[in-house]
Formats: sequence, C-alpha cells, structure tokens
Amino acid sequence: MSWIIENAGTIVISLILVIVVAGIVYSMVKAKKKGKSTCSCGCDCSSCSMCSSCHSK
Repeated sequence: MSWIIENAGTIVISLILVIVVAGIVYSMVKAKKKGKSTCSCGCDCSSCSMCSSCHSK
C-alpha cells in the first residue's frame, strides 16, 4: 500500500494519458467507420503519393 501512495502522482498521470490515448483511438475508429478520412496531411490529395492508402475509392 505504501508503494501506491509513494507513486500516486505517476499513477494518476499514467491513467490520464491512457484515457486521452483511448479517446483519440476511439475517435479515429468512429470516423473511419463513418467513412471520414483521418489523415493528418490536410487532405490535399493532389500532390500526395499516399492518397490510395488514405482514401479508398
């Protein structure tokens, strides 16, 4: 029990980070199921060589 008390700050920060990452992943999966793009390139595919992997036709 004393280990938990000594490391409470690290545990709380870790839990917050896990929740944030899980929320981001959930948001991306939800957007992908709706057919929206989750690319971070601004979706200007005219000059993107990876367009086919980002947007299915």
